[in-house]
Amino acid sequence: MVDGLLLLSFGGPEGPEDVLPFLENVTRGRGIPRERLDEVAQHYLHFGGVSPINALNRRIIAAVEADLADAGFDLPVYFGNRNWHPMVEDTVATMRADGVRSALVFPTSAWGGYSGCRQYHEDIARARAAVGPGAPGLVKLRQYFDHPLLIESFADAIMAAVHRIPDARRAGVRLVFTAHSIPVSADLAAGPPADGGRLYSRQVAEAARLCAAATGFADYDVVWQSRSGPPQVPWLEPDIVDHLEVLHGKGIDAVVVCPVGFVSDHLEVIWDLDNEAAERAAELGMAFARAATPGTDPRFARMIVELVAEHLAAGAVRELGTVPGYGCTADGGLCAPGCCEPPPRPVRR
Repeated sequence: MVDGLLLLSFGGPEGPEDVLPFLENVTRGRGIPRERLDEVAQHYLHFGGVSPINALNRRIIAAVEADLADAGFDLPVYFGNRNWHPMVEDTVATMRADGVRSALVFPTSAWGGYSGCRQYHEDIARARAAVGPGAPGLVKLRQYFDHPLLIESFADAIMAAVHRIPDARRAGVRLVFTAHSIPVSADLAAGPPADGGRLYSRQVAEAARLCAAATGFADYDVVWQSRSGPPQVPWLEPDIVDHLEVLHGKGIDAVVVCPVGFVSDHLEVIWDLDNEAAERAAELGMAFARAATPGTDPRFARMIVELVAEHLAAGAVRELGTVPGYGCTADGGLCAPGCCEPPPRPVRR
């Protein structure tokens, strides 16, 4: 019997004093130089040291609680993060104290791959180990990158963005999808070994295809953003800002950007797209509009409730794509042996 739901997310600072400790949590063990952390910290400090992600997740939780009740599910909803408060270890301890014995886990990542899926399993295992005896059983819900309600929400956001392009330029607008870049080696390792790898980039491409089809765009681009690794390590390309320059060179003067890889308008969306990409488009004389993310759309909460119902065998599986997505094993384990192995950490000399 399931008696709880945990929304598990990345976390973000909620004040200037939180920024560097948060970034140290994110990058622990990765050999990231301090000057890089100081550089990224300025992105957060530009917004007062507050990431929108926690507030947005609390809005999602409030909507999910209401929709669960409407659907007849008596499930308390908890909130935990990987990298900042409320930390998932503390949340799972609270769940144990509240008498929760078995809960489902909704991750704020729709994707496969190490960072998008397997690391959430690791978060769950770490939190249960930290809590110790009596920790509730926790089972992560499946990947949802092609769920109809997610695609519908993105599609409506794309069309709203198109209508923010000036009338004189709208006929030639180019649709560009973005998602968080990852190292090429991590993408190659994404998915069960028998599936051939590149699960993350294939899922992103599939979600983009579905959104484009829903909005009537025959041509579109899939690009990447938020690269953070050393320049000698290959990451998925092209970068959104570089791609805007390529489009400008082709005579395209209007762009709608859809951050299909993100469920909420957190800092990487508002900095990389609303600031850097928008500013570069303005410099190039291009009309630019960014589609909203789906997290605060009522359909997103409804999707979460559908995933809960599906897992409890009370609802049908709804997915639109042809690229595989994966759930978890009955005991909450990983999708398959060797699936989405973590990328190698740099050797510090």
